[in-house]
Amino acid sequence: MISYRPFWQTLKEKNVSTYTLINKYDISSATIDRMRKGQGISTAKIDDFCRILGCGVADIVEYVKDEN
Repeated sequence: MISYRPFWQTLKEKNVSTYTLINKYDISSATIDRMRKGQGISTAKIDDFCRILGCGVADIVEYVKDEN
C-alpha cells in the first residue's frame, strides 16, 4: 500500500501549508483531499511536489506492506 505519511512530514519540515500548495502552486484541493484519504495520485503530481518542495520521491510517498 502506498502511504503519503512522508508528504505530511515534509510539509511540516519545509513549513509549507496545503493552503500555499493550492493557492500559490495551483495544486488542486481534490489532489490534497485524495492524499488525505490515501487514494492514488498521478506520478506527474508526485513530480510537481518534488519540484515545489525541493525533495525526492521518498519524501512524498512510501510503500507500506499490507498485513492482510
